[in-house]
Amino acid sequence: MTEDARELLVARDGAIGWITINRPQAHNALNGVVWEGIAAAVDELGAAEEVRVIVVRGAGDRAFISGADISEFDRLRGDADSARAYDELSERAWGALERVGKPVIAMINGLCYGGGVSIAACCDLRIAAASARFAIPALRLGLAYPLVAVERLVDLAGAATAADLLLTGRAVDAAEARELGLVHRVVADIDLEAAVRDTAAQMASGAPLTLAAHKLAIRQALLGRGERDVDALTAAIRRCFDSEDYREGVAAFVAKRQPRFRGR
Repeated sequence: MTEDARELLVARDGAIGWITINRPQAHNALNGVVWEGIAAAVDELGAAEEVRVIVVRGAGDRAFISGADISEFDRLRGDADSARAYDELSERAWGALERVGKPVIAMINGLCYGGGVSIAACCDLRIAAASARFAIPALRLGLAYPLVAVERLVDLAGAATAADLLLTGRAVDAAEARELGLVHRVVADIDLEAAVRDTAAQMASGAPLTLAAHKLAIRQALLGRGERDVDALTAAIRRCFDSEDYREGVAAFVAKRQPRFRGR
């Protein structure tokens, strides 16, 4: 992808959809335009039949996302009421990443701070460069994370790790982030994009309806039993068994050939 004046780029490369936060001069800090754009970009790629996997990345080689853009705080986050409206903007982006029926990979290079951690936590897989660093420095700014963001962090890495990061604000390197459960894999910086592409290609070769059902099941498993949408999950599973792809998968297995899935 090439540089562009837009602050959020959306591209399709075969079965992979790319969302790039394109503010390298600001270490890809999240402003209002980008928060809104993430939700719209996820919806666009989610509706594209040829796209099987979505990747979120930051432009340049210094940051994935360095957090929220502090230069906008006076205007968008100046008091409790405006902060609530800002949180609703953020929650639309988080919700889109979680709801889309396609796996989402966070390709994490460089800084992953604050809002960057919250975006990464909404993705299904997190692959980090060895140089990546993670922190939630809210206590240095005097602001508080919304409950939904804290819940995701606890779901991801546990209450003890959430307490460590939120109550100290300390930064951890990629190796420690892997130990804490914040990321799935750490690779050499030079190998990051290739590793993400390989993982995305492996996912994209699978049955789309199965990917969607498994993503939904994982999200539902994090909820309390009384909160789960059992009907939606049952419908997703039934759709797999009633699909042409299921018959194609079995036929391909018997014939010892690669299946040709179409998402139907």
